[in-house]
Order: sequence, then structure tokens, then C-alpha cells
Amino acid sequence: MKKYFEFDKLGTNYRREIIGGLTTFLAMAYILAVNPLMLSLDAVPDLPDAMRMDKGAVFVATALAAAVGSIFMGLIARYPIGLAPGMGLNAFFAFSVVLGYGIPWQTALTGVLFSGLIFIVLSLTGLREMIINAIPAQLKYAVGAGIGLFITFLGLQNAKIIVADPNTLVTLGNLAAGPTLLAIFGLVVTVIMMVRQIKGAIFYGMIMTTVLGMVVQLIEVPSQVVSKVPSIESTFGAAFDVDPAAIFTTQFLVIVITFLFVDFFDTAGTLVAVANQAGLMKDDKLPRAGKALLADSLATVTGSIFGTSTTTSYIESTAGVAAGARTGFASIVVGILFLLSLFFSPLLFVITPEVTAPALIIVGVLMVSTLGNIEWTKFEIAVPAFFTIIAMPLTYSIATGIAIGFVFYPITMLLSGRRKEIHPIMYGLFVIFILYFIFIK
Repeated sequence: MKKYFEFDKLGTNYRREIIGGLTTFLAMAYILAVNPLMLSLDAVPDLPDAMRMDKGAVFVATALAAAVGSIFMGLIARYPIGLAPGMGLNAFFAFSVVLGYGIPWQTALTGVLFSGLIFIVLSLTGLREMIINAIPAQLKYAVGAGIGLFITFLGLQNAKIIVADPNTLVTLGNLAAGPTLLAIFGLVVTVIMMVRQIKGAIFYGMIMTTVLGMVVQLIEVPSQVVSKVPSIESTFGAAFDVDPAAIFTTQFLVIVITFLFVDFFDTAGTLVAVANQAGLMKDDKLPRAGKALLADSLATVTGSIFGTSTTTSYIESTAGVAAGARTGFASIVVGILFLLSLFFSPLLFVITPEVTAPALIIVGVLMVSTLGNIEWTKFEIAVPAFFTIIAMPLTYSIATGIAIGFVFYPITMLLSGRRKEIHPIMYGLFVIFILYFIFIK
């Protein structure tokens, strides 16, 4: 085991890897509560039950997808990176595809499955790695920051700190309302723990908020903590149970392409960020990038079969790296912990939108940290980066933000005389996104 994971070469040991894996799990554990709420559209009232996914089934699918994905990453790519259904991607699944387009969640799962299968092909041929290396770092940073703003916006909405307004579109909510005060408490305690560099601060913040909510009777006290694993029957294999006619539509193509691109860039940014922090990058290239991307692709396919949105690499893995993780053994630890979490499903139903809102906001803060890496003083870089970032929350679409940024990048670079710095693949993406706006949007 030590030889396979190169413990000696990387200066690590079992203790460091286990602690690193535990730290990563604690930093990611919020997804077990947030993802079921997202995919069930719990924060949206008066929806038909047919549009909502069963929270218990999604909880199981989330845990299984995270377990399998993390173990894949550990065994195949040997990176200390945990995987789970991605934030931003689950928001697109629930709010854009199901709620916005009115597409059944079963069809949306089929779109996730197709995107995963395409990813596998791209990963095996090396094309996915080639495209990732062709995309300029500045746009990668912008995509990550834009998703961070979008997730923060969702968190502020769930907490009702920000509410709809007919005159200004959005405005400040009633901060004296009980649920909103509960969310604000969770945000404050989480920020305090993050500043104090307490490992698993997001997870602990959710626990403290839940306990307070039960004390002040804003949250119902659960009758038990441990129980049998909820049924996954309603979501397992639903990706295969779709009308073939629904696949050959423009809307389905939109779903697949969007999942494809968002996961593509989200994963690329996370892999580079974690590898950089762990000191695993060599000559600005990612060793075993193809294997890491393959593991990510396999996890997406597996997750779609279980019944959840796109499974992807988690930036929270940097917490585990900071705690000492350097190898895929830490990812295997993460996977095992997600499997054990299956027996704690009763806790899922005390995690309300107000409890998860601080987690969304803090994850957004972590993701926008990439803003500091963007060359804002160079206007040809600042324009596409800014449009990528600002378009995501304002259009309520991650895909639109990516498309706008990738359209402007070659234009501004050409006009500034930096033609040689534009990779040929970027011209191809420019054309694809122009067609995206013409025929899809």
C-alpha cells in the first residue's frame, strides 16, 4: 500500500493521510444535507410533487456517488481529492433544467449520464486533457469565481437575507424573521471558526445552527439519529427510464452540453488548485491528469445511475491537503466515511434551507478567492473575466457566464495584439458558444 501510493517519495504516512482524509470529509460533509434540499427544490413552495426528487433517495445517491467517486480518484489517479455531487452543477440541475426548462428530473439525470459517457471518451482519448491545457488560466479562475458568486446568491436567497422585489428585482429581506436570524447565526459562527482555522468549520457550523434551531423550536427535533438506509428505489436507474423522443430535442442537447462544459472547467480548476497546494504540479502540468479526469468521469456516470447530479472534484480537498494529505489513500478514507454516513439519514430532515444557507455562502467565499489571480490591470483579460463572473448570478445560469466569457476572450486578445497567445482550440470554443447563443439561448 505504501509503495503504491508512494508514501516515502511524498513524505507522508498513514496517520497524515487518515487525518487529511477525515478533514476533507468534514469539509465536504455539508453536501449530504445540501444536495437533497437542492434537488428536491425544497426552498421553492407550491411545486408539483412530480418535479421534486425524494430527499431520502437523493441522500443515499449523494453518499454513494461521493464514496465511489472518491475511491475511484484514490485508486486510479492517486490524488488526495474527494469527489461528490458538485455545488453549482446541482443548482443548474434543479433551478435551470427542472425548474427553468420544466424538464423532468429523470430526463435531467439522463443528461448527466450522457455527459459522463462523453467525458469518459474524451478522457481516454486525451482530448479532455488537451482542452483543459488550452484554456487560459485567467478564464479558469473566472469560471471558479463566477460559480462562487452564484452559489453565494443561492445561499442568501435560501436564508431570505435577499428576497425578490418587483421594483429592483432583489432587495434586503426581513432580518428580524426567526429563520433568517437562524441563518445569520450560522453564518457568523461559521465565519468565526473559519477565521480561527478550525477544520470542518462549515460542518460544525451546520451542527450548531441545527441545535439552536431545535432549542428555539424553529426546527423539529428528530426521533432518532441512526436508522436503516433510506430507499433509493425512486432514483436508482431513473436515468435509463426516459422517453427516447426526449433525447432528440434541442433542450436535451442544451442539458448535456452545459453539464459537459461546467463540469469540464470546474474539475480542471479544482485539480490544478489541489495539485498546486500539495506540490504535485510539474512544470505547470498536472501529472496523471488523464487518470484524474477518467476517475471524475466514471464518478459522474455512477452518480447519475444512483440518482444525483454531476459528481465532481471538490475544492474542499485543499483542507485535507493542508492537514497533510498527499496521496490517493486520503481519498479512499473520504470514500469510506461517506459510506458510513448512510446510516445517519434521520439527521437529513432537520437540515433546513436556513441551516445550509451559511454553507453555500462560505463555499462561495472560498471559490471567489481565485479573483486575486486574475490580471485585472490588463483590460483584454479583465473584460472576458468580468463578464464570465458577473453573468452567472445575474442570468441565474453558470453556462451563460462561461459562454459570454469564452466569446469575448478571443475578441479582446486579438484586438490587443496578443493573437499568438490564443490557442487554436479557443477559436473552436468561440464558434461553439456563438452557436449556443444563436440556436439554444
